[in-house]
Amino acid sequence: MNIRQGYVFSFEDAINLQPRSRLEIVLATLDFDDVITVLDKENKQHRGPTGYPFESKLNALIAMRVYNMATFTELVERLTHDPVLRYNCGFDVFGKVPSIATFSRFYERLTQSEVLRELFKKQVTTAESMGLIDTSSIAIDASKVDANEKSVPRKNIKDDGQSANWGSKLDTNGNQITWFGYKLHIATDVKSELPVALSITPASTNDGIMAESILEECSNNLNSKPQYYLMDAGYDQKSIYELIRKDYKAQAIIPLNHRGAKEPPEGLDWDATPICSAGYRMAYWGGSNGVNKFRCPHVMGKCDCPFGSSWCSDSNYGMVVKTRARQDSRLFIVPHRGTSNWKLLYNKRTSVERCFGRLKEHLGLETGLNVRGIKKVKTHAYLSVITMIASVIAINKDKSSTDIAA
Repeated sequence: MNIRQGYVFSFEDAINLQPRSRLEIVLATLDFDDVITVLDKENKQHRGPTGYPFESKLNALIAMRVYNMATFTELVERLTHDPVLRYNCGFDVFGKVPSIATFSRFYERLTQSEVLRELFKKQVTTAESMGLIDTSSIAIDASKVDANEKSVPRKNIKDDGQSANWGSKLDTNGNQITWFGYKLHIATDVKSELPVALSITPASTNDGIMAESILEECSNNLNSKPQYYLMDAGYDQKSIYELIRKDYKAQAIIPLNHRGAKEPPEGLDWDATPICSAGYRMAYWGGSNGVNKFRCPHVMGKCDCPFGSSWCSDSNYGMVVKTRARQDSRLFIVPHRGTSNWKLLYNKRTSVERCFGRLKEHLGLETGLNVRGIKKVKTHAYLSVITMIASVIAINKDKSSTDIAA
């Protein structure tokens, strides 16, 4: 007769002896209490159809993003065959796991409640309080998100602001790309390259139109106020410059989009540098408080004017021209467009592109998009960005703990 030997350790003891997985580290930084409270208020019955706690199902959805799973089917299969994952998510190690339909219904509930938006804001606040986010400069851009549904001819598109449609834009290499689906608008901190605000729109929505709502969300999510907002030429609209200067007391750093103009504005070069009466570009001499100063290029040694400096001014200092943002907030910005300081700031805008790359490659922003409808796509985006921020917070908390122990 064979006698089965008893276990020295319980399953929980065995798990605790193992190094913590990435999922455990990420989940340890997330507090779902507020989310669960809202879901409880919306439905007095706080358990799903098969009796699974909200927190466990939330953990499982985060696990989908951590492990870059594409579908609920893949998630259920992984939970079924991986007792460690079931344990980490909070499900019974030796019991059943939620069905695909259960996860689908729970996802719908999350979408309708919009509780993930507040969880995202809470993560941004935590990252800022830890010093992970330097809000002095914020980069804003949009990226394509392909729809998980059959494309529709342009003539049959529902232009209701909710349905997927056709979008077109230039990629980083200047190639024109077209897609059917949505557009993800994001604002990121240029230091940590973490998202601080986001929105989802149909693919055809103009980037500039969404600038106002993204700026407002940045202001609501951040405690400190950015000095600069960095955007590409697609956002080159005077209303955006005015909004940022007057309402947010900041400066927009955006290249000029000449929109096919054949001549620069009268008295200015293409980058809004004043032209002297002899036809030379004037020399930039610094700026502050919305005012840029330019001096005679002959006096500054930038050109050899046949008329000399006396052509424009009797002073040995040479002629001085000042441009002010209140005259034209689009043309006259500080630092002056094209200067080394302006270029240094604008080059940081690529941080938002790297953020998009990580969301798509590592957190399933596109490959894991197995839902339909703009609201569910937004829920999917929130799960991706929440997981990204939680990962960075977790890593830095571990570093702090190690430093203290050392």
